Amino acid sequence: MGGGKLIGVDLGGTQVRVGLVDDKRLEGIAATRINAQGSVDELLLQIYDLIDQVGIGGVDGIGIGVPSVVDVEKGIVYDVQNIPSWKKVPLKSIFEKKYSVPIYVNNDANCFALGEKYFGKGRGFQSIIGLIIGTGFGAGIIVNNQLYAGVNCGAGEFGMISYLDSIYEHYCCGQFFTLKFGQTGEQIFQQAVSGDQDAMTIFTEFGHHLGNGIKTILCAYDPEIIIFGGSVRKAFAFFKESMWASIGSFVYPQSIKNLKIEISELDNIAILGAAALCYAPD
Repeated sequence: MGGGKLIGVDLGGTQVRVGLVDDKRLEGIAATRINAQGSVDELLLQIYDLIDQVGIGGVDGIGIGVPSVVDVEKGIVYDVQNIPSWKKVPLKSIFEKKYSVPIYVNNDANCFALGEKYFGKGRGFQSIIGLIIGTGFGAGIIVNNQLYAGVNCGAGEFGMISYLDSIYEHYCCGQFFTLKFGQTGEQIFQQAVSGDQDAMTIFTEFGHHLGNGIKTILCAYDPEIIIFGGSVRKAFAFFKESMWASIGSFVYPQSIKNLKIEISELDNIAILGAAALCYAPD
């Protein structure tokens, strides 16, 4: 699918956001808070209302990004994070029946990677890791211009790999700050911004662990570019140096020489990435 008129749906644990993308430009956004304890039908009605607000007329497809495991082929989402009623919801068939346009469903990390490929820092690259560093540590993977989600849409869950006394997720995302220092990453970031040396030292340690996580990713996928998303990316200046120092010990120096690491700068990447699902089948 080329340019065209598309809708992207970003379903989160507290709100849902819908955007209209026309010829690869975001033309309008509608959003609302959701009742996470509500029924499946209640939340569906909220999404329908937002789609009506941005305009369904002439739309060529709808992409839906969800924080959950997804059967991509059938468009079924399972155990959506923070929405207990969404245990098994056949979103593809529900939306195709209602709107009679192609529907694509995938998890939020894969949407992030696609969004960067078509709209952001990933443009012009064939092999991309879209790495979300927020409350978790997971990624969307694009290899030879194709999204790789794995058989169960579980590829890219690097945070679950064993590391030191635990797993990477406990060292390479916001959990590192709360588990080890009893503060949020945002709190420590603000301290670092104000010049606090202890906070800066914490980010130096964080960068060391993150660099080790990236070396594991390089062993698996050897991408051209890694793009950081998620809240912790805002503190990049405070952990960049130690991260690269850690990466520098990678066993294959040529991979490091060619590797690019960038920070996502798109505010509406989740909506754009969901819409980009409609491009992926090409």
